[in-house]
Amino acid sequence: MTRETSLATSYEHWRTSELGQITDTLEHRLLIELARVMPGQHLLDVGCGDGALAIRFARLGAAITGVDADPAMVAVARARAAAENASAQFSVADAERLPFADGQFDVVVASALLCLVRDRAAAIAEMARVLKPGGRLIVGELGAWSLWSALRRVRGWFGATPWRGAHFHTPSDLMRLLREAGLSPVAVRGSIFYPPLALAARLLAPFDAWIGRRFTLGAAFLVASARKPLLRID
Repeated sequence: MTRETSLATSYEHWRTSELGQITDTLEHRLLIELARVMPGQHLLDVGCGDGALAIRFARLGAAITGVDADPAMVAVARARAAAENASAQFSVADAERLPFADGQFDVVVASALLCLVRDRAAAIAEMARVLKPGGRLIVGELGAWSLWSALRRVRGWFGATPWRGAHFHTPSDLMRLLREAGLSPVAVRGSIFYPPLALAARLLAPFDAWIGRRFTLGAAFLVASARKPLLRID
């Protein structure tokens, strides 16, 4: 089994597990809430993986483009979109060299991307470049201080991919990266405050959004939103 096939299989196992279904729902709900995408807007999902998030956005009436560096994951995303009769375009592309024109998208979303890329600043700069002035960038990332991150760090120490060398972020990390790309940060929200156990997810998920509106410490998932400044006319 190749690494790409193994990764696609891991996604499928996660998506079909009770813990994965609850966690994905909460993460996607927060990403969609902060993206505030409108029907007809053009949205780019960078690091789209198996396309699950992109397809949720497509159901809101947005014109969806998804890119991922892994050809196997792009193939899975295309198959998922076809099976679910969702209108979304998927292609292979590197987050640090996006094949799109400046200012092409109203909204750019990246979920669990910066934790894995080689050059986080370059990836954010590219996402900012393809964003229209006044557009929104939504970045969902792995929180640095949670039981999930502790477990992932330990797994990474023992050689587990993709956690070997993964970046974990604090709210201030994300705000700094966004500002350095010339964007105006709006907010950082937290999600997934329960430990990585299905029973805990089942019991605590109903309170997750309430906690996330008030705290970020302990969140396994952080979502930062930012705007690209409007062009100045002197």
